[in-house]
Amino acid sequence: MAELLAAVSAVFALLVLSGFYMSWRAGRLDRLHTRVETAQAALDAALERRGAVVLELASAAELEPASAVLLADAAGKARRATDRAAREMAESNLSRALRAVVDQPGFTEAMAAVRDPAGDDLLAEVEAAAKRVHLARRFYNDGVASIREARSSRLVTVFRLAGHAPMPEFFEMDDEPPAWGSRD
Repeated sequence: MAELLAAVSAVFALLVLSGFYMSWRAGRLDRLHTRVETAQAALDAALERRGAVVLELASAAELEPASAVLLADAAGKARRATDRAAREMAESNLSRALRAVVDQPGFTEAMAAVRDPAGDDLLAEVEAAAKRVHLARRFYNDGVASIREARSSRLVTVFRLAGHAPMPEFFEMDDEPPAWGSRD
């Protein structure tokens, strides 16, 4: 009888420990999903900000007309893109257009005197926005990779520890910021 009681106690302890472990894993997955949702919001905000400052740059009188049209068109398409694939493509095109304009010889010197209405250096704002997009996308994709790794476990799949949360997708785009010539 004592052996049976010990076996039942061991099984009960194992079940309790398993329950705690699965609860911890489910909570970790929930935190990872929350982190990715926050990173997605930060990426969206960074992309919107970059689009806005590129439109400001495109409206600068000192910018040559062909460059202004290229930037305005790319920024407009990026802001109007609705589905994920179209947005990734439009944002990549905006990155390439921004690099094509900024990396022109003499661009930085020609635009050195441009100030936005608040008096800040417009090129510094564009540079900062482009770098924020690069960092925000990297942070988002790192979070997605963490979730995918955590959800690849059989334990998570068998016991449905992720609940009904959809599997997040990587945001793939060309986000390389321009070289910025002689800017520091």
